[in-house]
Amino acid sequence: MPVTTLNGRSVHVNDEGFLTEYDEWDEDLAKVLAANIGVDLTDAHWKVIHFLREDYKAQGETPTTRRVQQVAGIPIKEQFVLFPKKPGRKMSYIAGVPKPHGCV
Repeated sequence: MPVTTLNGRSVHVNDEGFLTEYDEWDEDLAKVLAANIGVDLTDAHWKVIHFLREDYKAQGETPTTRRVQQVAGIPIKEQFVLFPKKPGRKMSYIAGVPKPHGCV
């Protein structure tokens, strides 16, 4: 896997820039990743990001936008407001988990 430097440290990423090592992520890195794609993080963003990380760790795969709605209670429309155009891709990128299956 390729290695890149983000926030002054080396991290492992795939060819699309998603982190590949779960434990390399922290909130400071999330802020850098969010800035890279033009997302200004708020408490609402953090709620989604923390859910994604916890659910990924428990389930072994990244939750879809539908699962975020059903389990975390965050409506899909709100996800689109927080992470415009491609919420599944953007929120998983910032959360440091693989993009969800079926996400282009």
